[in-house]
Amino acid sequence: MPADDVQNPILPAALIELGRVRVPTSAVRVQFSRSSGPGGQNVNKVNSRCEIWLKVAEITGLTEAARSRLRTMAGSRLTVADEIHLDAHENRSQEQNRATAIERLRELIVQAMVEPKRRRKTKPSYGSKQRRLASKKIRGDIKRGRSGGGGADD
Repeated sequence: MPADDVQNPILPAALIELGRVRVPTSAVRVQFSRSSGPGGQNVNKVNSRCEIWLKVAEITGLTEAARSRLRTMAGSRLTVADEIHLDAHENRSQEQNRATAIERLRELIVQAMVEPKRRRKTKPSYGSKQRRLASKKIRGDIKRGRSGGGGADD
C-alpha cells in the first residue's frame, strides 16, 4: 500500500478545503491532552483537549500575500517553526474539541484570504473646509465670551 493511501484516523483525508485552499494531513499535527474545562471527575481521566499545529508553508492555494497576512493574523499563535498552534478545550468530547479547533483554523485562513481594500487618498472639498473653519470660529467666539475679555474686540 502506498504511503499516500494511509489515512490519519484523527483527521479527515483533506483537513481544510475551501475553494482553492487545501491542507494535506502531513502538514497537520494533532494532540490530545487533559483539559481543565467542564466534565467533573471525568476531566481527570479523559484527554479531551485538542491541540492542532499547522505548517503555514504547506498550505496549498494561498497567495504569498495571503500567507503573510495569515502569519500576521496568527500573532502569538505562530510558533518559531512557522506553525500555527490552536487549541480547544471548551467541550467535553475529543471530537467536538477537534471540530472546534479545525473551525477556528478555517476561519483564520478565510480571513487571511480576504485582501484588504487599498485606501485612496482624498482631499476635503472646498465646502467642507469652509464649514469646518466656520464652526471653529463659532466655537472660539463662545470660548472668548466666557472670559471677561481677551478677545480681538478688546
